[in-house]
Amino acid sequence: MLKKVQSQIKPDSFLYSFFASARKRYTIKILLDFSVLLICAPLAVLVRLGHVDALETSLLLIYPIMSFAPKLLGLRLFNVHRQSWHNVSVRDLNKIILAIGTATLLTLLVTVAIRGFYPIPFGILVIDAMLSVLLLGFFRLFARVGSEQTVVMMQNAKNPKEKNKRVLIIGAGSAGTMMARELMRHPETKMQPVAFLDDDPGKHKQRFLDLPVLGSIDDLEEAVKISKANMVLTAIPSNPEAIREVVEKTSKLKINHQILPRLSDLINGKVSISQIRNVDVQDLLQRDAVELNMEEIARYISGKVVLVTGGGGSIGSEIIRQVCRFRPKHLIVIGRGENSVYQLQQELHRYHSGTPYTPYICDVRDEVSLRRIFSTHHPQIVFHAAAHKHVPLMESNPEQAVLNNIFGTSNLVELSLEFDIERFVNISTDKAVNPTSVMGASKRVAEYVVESGAVRARDNRVFVSVRFGNVLGSRGSVIPLFKEQIKKGGPVTVTDEQMTRYFMTIPEASQLVLQAGGMDNNGAVYVLDMGEPVRIVDLARDLIKLSGFEPDVDIKIEFTGTRPGEKLYEEILTAEEGTLSSKYEKIFMARKKGVTIDNLDYMLQELRNAAESGNSSKIRECFYQIIPNYSGFEQETPA
Repeated sequence: MLKKVQSQIKPDSFLYSFFASARKRYTIKILLDFSVLLICAPLAVLVRLGHVDALETSLLLIYPIMSFAPKLLGLRLFNVHRQSWHNVSVRDLNKIILAIGTATLLTLLVTVAIRGFYPIPFGILVIDAMLSVLLLGFFRLFARVGSEQTVVMMQNAKNPKEKNKRVLIIGAGSAGTMMARELMRHPETKMQPVAFLDDDPGKHKQRFLDLPVLGSIDDLEEAVKISKANMVLTAIPSNPEAIREVVEKTSKLKINHQILPRLSDLINGKVSISQIRNVDVQDLLQRDAVELNMEEIARYISGKVVLVTGGGGSIGSEIIRQVCRFRPKHLIVIGRGENSVYQLQQELHRYHSGTPYTPYICDVRDEVSLRRIFSTHHPQIVFHAAAHKHVPLMESNPEQAVLNNIFGTSNLVELSLEFDIERFVNISTDKAVNPTSVMGASKRVAEYVVESGAVRARDNRVFVSVRFGNVLGSRGSVIPLFKEQIKKGGPVTVTDEQMTRYFMTIPEASQLVLQAGGMDNNGAVYVLDMGEPVRIVDLARDLIKLSGFEPDVDIKIEFTGTRPGEKLYEEILTAEEGTLSSKYEKIFMARKKGVTIDNLDYMLQELRNAAESGNSSKIRECFYQIIPNYSGFEQETPA
């Protein structure tokens, strides 16, 4: 193969020299393996017999010849000749053992067949196998060690003043030991593991990979001094309490702190150096991993045409990533932002090339374009994530919230009914509960629109809404704003010291949306378990610490007061709703009796007229008539 490639390259080029060198290295490796196979056989005879008299001299010739062909066959069957010696691992050693084991078994069959007229001691075969494995493995290990030392020497020559980072690893479990092993294998990273910390007392004073466990997280400060560490790597990413404690301590010590993803998020449960990252606020707030019923999700998505609106947004794009796991027949991506859809398209092309998809730049208010998409592709599943969601902006642009959030949803519901969509899943928000904002009220009315569609849907068709709170790191959320303020040196602005919000990660929210979509409760409003509410000021302090600063010392926090439409506390349910449990512990169902607005169509037309005429006062009045507990209109009413 190398010879064929080389023949197609100019003789005076660098690539020609490279392939010539590669062929030489390949030939040397083959010759070394052949030498091992030839040497081990007579050596095994000598070891087994102790001495060789005149009658046994023929055995030194016959046995090596008899065993050589099976050994070559074994090496060829398991591709031992193609192993990279510079990157040899335990798996490569296993291949050598299997190859030599197969060869020994074949040789044993021949030995048994000729035993009647030429007996060969079975011990010779065992000794030969052991010597072959040891020598083949030795050459590879020697090459790897030599390669690693060469890399270190070259790195030191390039950066003679750059010192290794001494890494203290938090967690001596599987993730921590795997990472320590990876760092040891790649000294060119300039990251040298020096010790572990672990809260399991049974591991204290033990050594893993010849590295000591110096105590628990409580001993971090002392362990840093003892080990002279200048970097801390957390390898217990599923324990947010421990991560928070480490963040507090490393922030005070002014020492670099990084983290590994949780093993459940890694492919095949393996860690690599490239997965080391900075600690994020999500690591401090994350909860137990979502346990999905894969079969139920696959049953309604696999082999189906799936349409996702808001595909370029935080939630829409993550829903698309999750959907791709279940092999849809075709994926229709609808988004309004050209750049975000383009970026998603590049990601799909790179990581999900096996999923056929068609992207559309389209506004959900454009009923004509939506109809053309529906008639072209005939989608079976719709996830509706397109929405205006920024509360203060929608307060000053209420007509846009109405036209996009309500009538965009209405367009999709009507088309879904017309084209007999199997499942329609609307993404809603906790701000739709007892709304004080235009955005929240528009999403509440959108829930009514979906519910109305559910009433008119055919049997075995499902139209539902899924209601959840803030999503960590989504566009327009508070975390990117805080990060930008910290980057500029502060101050970090918080509206009120008592303001709280529910948070969940984008993947968690999207996975639960997919799970809820598979449930057969037509017309339901599902409520996701958001855990405990988080004070925004605590979130700000966490982000400041994660950035290596001290809150109120290096970076100030300022309170600016609530903005129009904002609440101090968000709610997931109205007082009259309550919840019903579902078969999934993180998904609840709001107790509802169907659409309660008798003249919904009339009020929707009133809303449309008010929005198209730009009458913000009339919009709020309509909201109040549809949603009696909407307080935005009352706030504008004179005393």
